[in-house]
Amino acid sequence: MDTSNGLTPLSELVDHYDGLICDIWGVLHNGVAAFDGAVDALRKARAQGCFVILATNAPRLSKDVYPQLARLGVPRDAFDTIITSGDVIKTLIADQPDAPLFHFGPARDHSVLENLPNPIVGLSDARLCLLTGPLDDTIETAEIYQNDLLEMRDNAVRMICANPDLVVRSGDRMVICAGSIAKLYSRLGGQVIFAGKPEAAIYTEALDRAKTIAGRDIKKSRLLAVGDGLPTDFKGAADNGFDAYFIAGGIHAIEFNELGAEGGVKMAINTIKSRYSNLNLVGVCDHLRWI
Repeated sequence: MDTSNGLTPLSELVDHYDGLICDIWGVLHNGVAAFDGAVDALRKARAQGCFVILATNAPRLSKDVYPQLARLGVPRDAFDTIITSGDVIKTLIADQPDAPLFHFGPARDHSVLENLPNPIVGLSDARLCLLTGPLDDTIETAEIYQNDLLEMRDNAVRMICANPDLVVRSGDRMVICAGSIAKLYSRLGGQVIFAGKPEAAIYTEALDRAKTIAGRDIKKSRLLAVGDGLPTDFKGAADNGFDAYFIAGGIHAIEFNELGAEGGVKMAINTIKSRYSNLNLVGVCDHLRWI
């Protein structure tokens, strides 16, 4: 990667790829409104023949994300398809179709329960827990749920976490995600299985979608993973063999707030490479933009 020019806009990369696997929250919007520059970049990438697969750790079915994006100002012509971690959890639950299941999450995520064979029960009767997020978006720490988690641990409840993200930026504040609760459950001795990035299932689905869109097999080397989360987007790209493009203005905005300063890009590259030595990082930018 040539870093002499500092930040790398998307226009300098798309000619090398058939498609993008693009994160949503933090890259395309901030939970309040779409980023106009990011929308413009994806539209122009598609105009040049590069398809766009939006891949998100949203713990609900993708059918619910389409209208959400429209409300936030992301037009339908900015992407080809959406994959959510909620779309891939059924494979993780399939080996225990009769296990009583407790949904730990807000009502807006209820669609993820659609067509599951498991009986839906309360916490005390559960043998599986499908975790989609905190019950209250205003809480600042997962420890508020410690008593519930201890009860599940003592009952040997296996937790399936449908959103590995620890936090997400919502407007100007950070909000904890399901990953923070799952991390605490694991620390307390509970068993946790993760869906979504960085796990392989969502990338396998992305390759299947790419084949459908293109009408032919697409090699991993022809897909670029675009994201802002190091432990999800970039660990996922590294572990699953995809090139990666880092957007610094998302959840790591404070950590990389000197990106535009002299040496800032090099510092960001060195930081990322030190964490994921097997990652092929092809570009770094402050925000997803075309030029």
